[in-house]
Amino acid sequence: MSRPHQGTSGATTASSRSTPPSRPAGKRLASDDRAPDLRLASFAVALWLAALASLYLSARWGLFLGGATLIAAAGTAFVHRRRRPPSRRPSRMPRASQPRPAGPVRARPGPSRPLKQPRGLSDREGGAVRWLVAAALLGAGCGAVATAARVAIRDAGPLAQLVDAGATVRVDLVVRDDPRALRGSPGLPPTYLVAVDLTSVYPEDGPRLRLSVRALVLGSDPAWRPLLPGQRASVSGRLMAPRGGDLRAAVLSVKDPPLLHGRSSWTQRAAGTLRAGLQRACAPLPDDVGGLLPGLVVGDTSRLDDALEEDFRTTGMTHLNAVSGANVAIVLGVVLFAVRWTRAGPVVTALVCAVALVGFVILARPSPSVVRAAAMGAIGLIGLAAGRPRAALPALAAGVAVLVVIDPELAGDIGFALSVLATGGLLLLAPKWRDALRRRGWPHLAAEALAVPAAAQVACGPVVAGISGTVSLVAVPANLLVVPAIAPATLLGVSAAVLSPVWPVGAEFAAWLGQWPARWLVLVATYGARVPAGALPWPGGVLGALLLAVVTVALLIAVRRPLIRRLVAVVSLGAMLGALPVRLIASGWPPPRWLIVTCAVGQGDAIVLPAGAGRAVVVDAGPEPTSVDHCLRRLGVRQVVLFVVSHFHVDHVGGVAGVFRNRSVLGVITPDWPEPPGGRAVVAAQAAGARVPMLAVGPGWSYTVGGLEVTVLGPYEPLHGTNSDPNNNSLVLRARLDGRTVLLPGDAETEEQQALLNHLGPAGVRADVLKVAHHGSAYQSPEFLDAVDPAVGLVSVGAGNVYGHPNPSLLARLSRGGARILRTDQGGDLAAVRTGSGLAVVARGDPPR
Repeated sequence: MSRPHQGTSGATTASSRSTPPSRPAGKRLASDDRAPDLRLASFAVALWLAALASLYLSARWGLFLGGATLIAAAGTAFVHRRRRPPSRRPSRMPRASQPRPAGPVRARPGPSRPLKQPRGLSDREGGAVRWLVAAALLGAGCGAVATAARVAIRDAGPLAQLVDAGATVRVDLVVRDDPRALRGSPGLPPTYLVAVDLTSVYPEDGPRLRLSVRALVLGSDPAWRPLLPGQRASVSGRLMAPRGGDLRAAVLSVKDPPLLHGRSSWTQRAAGTLRAGLQRACAPLPDDVGGLLPGLVVGDTSRLDDALEEDFRTTGMTHLNAVSGANVAIVLGVVLFAVRWTRAGPVVTALVCAVALVGFVILARPSPSVVRAAAMGAIGLIGLAAGRPRAALPALAAGVAVLVVIDPELAGDIGFALSVLATGGLLLLAPKWRDALRRRGWPHLAAEALAVPAAAQVACGPVVAGISGTVSLVAVPANLLVVPAIAPATLLGVSAAVLSPVWPVGAEFAAWLGQWPARWLVLVATYGARVPAGALPWPGGVLGALLLAVVTVALLIAVRRPLIRRLVAVVSLGAMLGALPVRLIASGWPPPRWLIVTCAVGQGDAIVLPAGAGRAVVVDAGPEPTSVDHCLRRLGVRQVVLFVVSHFHVDHVGGVAGVFRNRSVLGVITPDWPEPPGGRAVVAAQAAGARVPMLAVGPGWSYTVGGLEVTVLGPYEPLHGTNSDPNNNSLVLRARLDGRTVLLPGDAETEEQQALLNHLGPAGVRADVLKVAHHGSAYQSPEFLDAVDPAVGLVSVGAGNVYGHPNPSLLARLSRGGARILRTDQGGDLAAVRTGSGLAVVARGDPPR
């Protein structure tokens, strides 16, 4: 009796046999295996790209783009409706699918052959593609129209005419975000960048303009610094044209302090009080952790050391010290990590995360950037509360579309892109990777800890690579190592901020406790940034980001197959094991027997002379600390036995902090010329802070260490009334090492060069290697160059500088004299090397961007 029953249900039996016994069917597994609905995602991506393009177009062209795409979307939807078959499924049912008596033929897999679709897309697949195209066109139309409307307001006629004329006006404004300080020349006060909304403009010879447009204020008065978002003020200044690519209608340059009207909201004042209290509580701490803890908690990086910030960027940990979507995602990841450990359900977990998110927004100050980041976090909470993986992508796409329509300027915001990508990585990649690790025997907590930072890093990798021009290999390990320290550091930092208004001593104690997990973050970032080959070069810009995105997506799809996954793992491991020892043992830099290295620091000078293992004499420091610090790291310099300042211009002393950073300096010498005073004050402050003696020297002063002899040749007498008195009073040095001579004339120009030649004669200035003076400026004496007669000329110059350096005629003259000329803007760090038969020159090949 059982056989006839099996025969009548043969289709069900065959279907059940097709299911692998090791993978039982179930509702949860079936829902996880289904392909995600991409219609809303295609709508959001197209809307984003169209809004970005429309920011660079006029309002007319933006409306034209929007109208064209909306018409195309309507046409695509109409064609799809016309082509939908009324009922073709019954007529195409194969005969083999009709019920037949049971028998051996029924059990064979033959029925699958008549089900084979013809070549090309099936009706269902074709319909899905047409719906995706229609959704993308509809999104592009909405994005272009929404942006064009805002661009029309931005380019309104009366204000645009005032901007074109560079008019001086008085304005009423509302502060939109925290003022940001831009570091200027040493000794000069910073300039504050303040994002504002203009509500009224009062021209000098015209009626008041009532409007609501965005602008940027460049204020030099310190009164701009304490302003809070939402604060209303009035000020007078000169209108300038914006850079374009956003919704700012003007840039306002002001010198006077703002005239405030009323007070900001209570939330802004409360947040400002807590932030200021956190800074006071962290003031007694060392500079590294004292600047990091406020950045970790509320994104306040005003005290964060530049070198430490660069180390965080190199190790892929920047999201920890800036309030961005990536930072919010990591904070929510820590909360999720703690709450899921209690086995709480999705709704409870979402509620706890919501409370944490609201508290974070209030503490970090609800400025537009923080609100934007919080919105992406809220989208993640929606997907979490739903408990449905398929709901995550539509929720994220809907949030992106709504935010871009409300504020089209987000389409060109790097922080917004990182927010979206980090949230997408945590919603789409992290759960799958966590579950895969658990199926392979990983503990739950370990799988969660590894999946969260890996997903965030992989998702944000293309954008970070496009910005930095590198791909970090240490980012995932570094983020994994710091996961245990983020929660206690954040909790103790928040406690210090909350306690600061009522119990300052308790706040300082909480900050003191919080410095210990923060020290672990500093340690990981510092040593992670020094890992050889930790950051690989990658094409920068949009093309580099797109290239890495394509590679990442291709790998994520390919590794779904076990064979390809094993192949990728073997190839990656083999490449790492094969290349890393070569980079560690024979990195090629610094080259053996190097005589001088000219660091690639941009438009400035930083020269390094070897003085023994890990020791060097450094001449000048370039315009900013990070570049010279990294150059000294690459050379393995741990001790600067002598730091020489040729003169006090910012392109030679702006990076002095990078020379002192994490290395000992034994002495500082400078010219006996005090100008510019701001530069001299910066060098003096740095030397005094490190308790290093500082001495002004003149001709004849010499210093010998480790076979290196450095002698001061000039200036012989102060020069006044020249084209540039600081340049023409530069220290001119001659260095001797192993019988070779290097001449370092600083920025000496024609007057000082001619004076040196008159006092010393041609033999007194002759050298094997010449650091070309003043970045290859044309203000140089031909007789002096002929007398030096170098075999190698090294030019320290910045790419695309506005001064026209180096001068082509000057380089041609040196080349005709037999000198080999190398430039840092083309070759990166440059080294002259002693060989058995003479000199060689080596370029590291990594010029600054």
